[in-house]
Amino acid sequence: MEIIQDVVTARPVEAPDEQTMEINVLGPVRVRVGGHSVVPTAGKPKQVLTLLALRCGRVVPVSTLMEEIWGDKVPRSGTTTLQTYILQLRKLIARSLPDDSPLSAKDLLVTHFNGYQLAIRPSAFDLREFERLTAEGDALLAAGDAETASRLLSRALELWRGPALMDVPAGQVLEMEAMGMEESRMRAQELRILADLQLGRHAMLIPELRMLVAQSPMHENFCAMLMIALQRSGAPWRALQVFRTLRQTLIGELGVEPSNRLQRLHQAVLSNVPDLPLAAYDLV
Repeated sequence: MEIIQDVVTARPVEAPDEQTMEINVLGPVRVRVGGHSVVPTAGKPKQVLTLLALRCGRVVPVSTLMEEIWGDKVPRSGTTTLQTYILQLRKLIARSLPDDSPLSAKDLLVTHFNGYQLAIRPSAFDLREFERLTAEGDALLAAGDAETASRLLSRALELWRGPALMDVPAGQVLEMEAMGMEESRMRAQELRILADLQLGRHAMLIPELRMLVAQSPMHENFCAMLMIALQRSGAPWRALQVFRTLRQTLIGELGVEPSNRLQRLHQAVLSNVPDLPLAAYDLV
């Protein structure tokens, strides 16, 4: 049985090229070391690797890993079983390392006091790249550079290959991680659409916005942007229909009216205001 002990020297390793790690979680999970996949086929070890990969460079407590695997029904053999999963992951990592590697699997998947850590710097991590591009795009949009913001935000969204962690049997912890990633994706999409609206691309945005409103019928920002795109495209009656549908949905589901800004936008469309500035409705 492996004894969990404190390892004080476990910092992310500056590894040679053949020991670099690639992590992809924006869609099917892919973790590769030295160009070789280290993703197990069994569900629970895959959950462990995914959580360690998401927090690469940080120690993940045993309690968090157990919560992910078993929720609030951790078996008596939980510690031993988790150690077995770690051993399986180390075997996969060991197979990916060249024979003359100065590092072992234990150097890369490190045991800490009551926790484990993937201690290797990823050479590519789609989530971190997505977050970087989104932050830069957001800042550029706020600074008034809609053209560059749209381009960076589009690149960020192109990193997605499907729903987050789509092929992992997520437990409580990974489910929350996936929800956060999907919310970040929706925010990036919203920012990119705002940039495109500022660039006068309202007509080309209508199909995308209709799909987003259908997927999130109570998302007021998407509804507001669709109304503005339709009004600017010469279809105010369709914009009014979007508002009516939103109102019916909110009253039916939550018993509330649309917010004041949506009602102001509705009145502006009724009055056939030719230009509907985004800032007037708290979109920028």
